[in-house]
Amino acid sequence: MRANTIRMIHVAARQLGLDEDTRRALQLAETGKASLATMTDAEGDKVLQALKQRGFKAASKARAAAPRGDIRFAHVLWGKLHAAEAVKVKGAAGLNAFVRARFEKAWGAVPLDVDQMRDGRQIAALLQALKGMCDRAKVEY
Repeated sequence: MRANTIRMIHVAARQLGLDEDTRRALQLAETGKASLATMTDAEGDKVLQALKQRGFKAASKARAAAPRGDIRFAHVLWGKLHAAEAVKVKGAAGLNAFVRARFEKAWGAVPLDVDQMRDGRQIAALLQALKGMCDRAKVEY
């Protein structure tokens, strides 16, 4: 069985307050097997569905879109740079680290999260820096 499915089953059991014996009893009732290690992918999915029927809700890891279009564009540029292997760390974590490294001295302080930026001049400077990186890496934007 996939490691991700096993992890989800354990998270679901914790969220529902099931102890190990109760979880194993549920697994046995659903698949005829008490051990996750002996289950197939289909059996693991069956157990996960049973947990969802009992109230398990998987948390989404998706990050909300930035509130401003220009900040969303900065995320898009960063994603294109990562896809072109021009930057190593993808996503918001990489973009936030870039902003701190590139602009903290010049601006005196930077927000912890680029999505919180409100100063139009700072955002314009960020976009110019990202566009320059795209030009050097031959990435179209």
